[in-house]
Amino acid sequence: MIKANNPELSSWIAVSSDSDFPIQNIPFGVFQTAKKSPCLATIIGDTVIDLSELANQGYFSNLNIDSGVFNKRYINDFMAMGKSTTRLVRNRISELFEKGNTELAGNSEALAKVLYNVKDVQLLLPVKVGDYTDFYSSREHATNVGTMFRDPNNALLPNWLHLPVGYHGRASSIVVSGTPIHRPKGQQRPDDSLPPVFGPCKLLDFELEMAFVIGNETQLGQNISTSEAEDYIFGLALFNDWSARDIQKWEYIPLGPFLAKSFASTLSPWIVTLDALEPFRTEGYQQDPEVLPYLKYTGKKNYDINLQVVIQPENGKSHVVCNSNFKHMYWTMTQQLAHHTVNGCNVNVGDMCASGTISGPTPDSYGSMLEISWKGTKPVDMPDGTQRRFINDGDTVIMRGWGVANGVRIGFGECTGKLLPSV
Repeated sequence: MIKANNPELSSWIAVSSDSDFPIQNIPFGVFQTAKKSPCLATIIGDTVIDLSELANQGYFSNLNIDSGVFNKRYINDFMAMGKSTTRLVRNRISELFEKGNTELAGNSEALAKVLYNVKDVQLLLPVKVGDYTDFYSSREHATNVGTMFRDPNNALLPNWLHLPVGYHGRASSIVVSGTPIHRPKGQQRPDDSLPPVFGPCKLLDFELEMAFVIGNETQLGQNISTSEAEDYIFGLALFNDWSARDIQKWEYIPLGPFLAKSFASTLSPWIVTLDALEPFRTEGYQQDPEVLPYLKYTGKKNYDINLQVVIQPENGKSHVVCNSNFKHMYWTMTQQLAHHTVNGCNVNVGDMCASGTISGPTPDSYGSMLEISWKGTKPVDMPDGTQRRFINDGDTVIMRGWGVANGVRIGFGECTGKLLPSV
């Protein structure tokens, strides 16, 4: 067992029973305040912990690492130290904040510089994203979309059951949770018998996804096997890959999504390590037809993580529109990364891959409004008496994710974004 994952641990920092961040989590992020420049942090309960200050005061001195790595704008250099080192840091943080440990708890002068209430800090985009790849790996989602737009008896395209379909997305427009999003504009063709029109997207959607972050680089020509993939995946975050459905429908043939996806994607601010998610491993799908040798894997490579999407109107009560689970992934992260690199494509620290929309087998678990409202034919009733087919201006989309194992809840916090009118 990884020491920091011990379910018997408890912290001298107060943690509510429904918190995403018990001492067994210890995710990594970046924060700043009006008086404090951006630096690395973790969180326990509602308390943000300044890792640069812990390092400055010598609490990591026995780890034989460059303490300057914590005084950075992004966690990239920290991840690049390697999992053996970052695991030691996570274990050391766990030790410092374990109930009964007085190294830090008894030092009031140090605590005044190290601890912040999460309400008093600004959480920043934690990773400098170099390249971003979006996959399409939920069979239920792909089947739903294929059923809507093609023959229901041939919903999946011929390649779908043989490889993890993906495309290279836009890294520059990945933003941290809480960043408002403007409704995009572009070409649409609502009537196939008439020429296209230009204007604000009318069918703005969310996509419930998880993103994983690369923590170890490869060289051009090198490939990563499914057995090696987890050595390259540092951690995960919630991801809302906003989608302009009407723009996408008109533009995506033959080269795939472009303006419909590049305007914004929202990332939750804490990267939860793959180490912390060990207790949530679960079996993957039985893949039929049999996959090619480079995509075969052994062991439990999916994760049992509950996922939820809430729509919060600007002046109304919020409403849960989706309850799904990360285990609804036909293609695992290890297969995605193996396929991504099998042609020799190199990956760099900070590169990000997203799962694609995660839909379960029932309508209440569909991971997009396209599916939930079935192309707008089944509107969702909101508590204020209005309806949603897609996302309205003023709506805030809130995503949550958490797992529970051995009596411990590990979560990701919230991934939120408010939709503003076009500019």
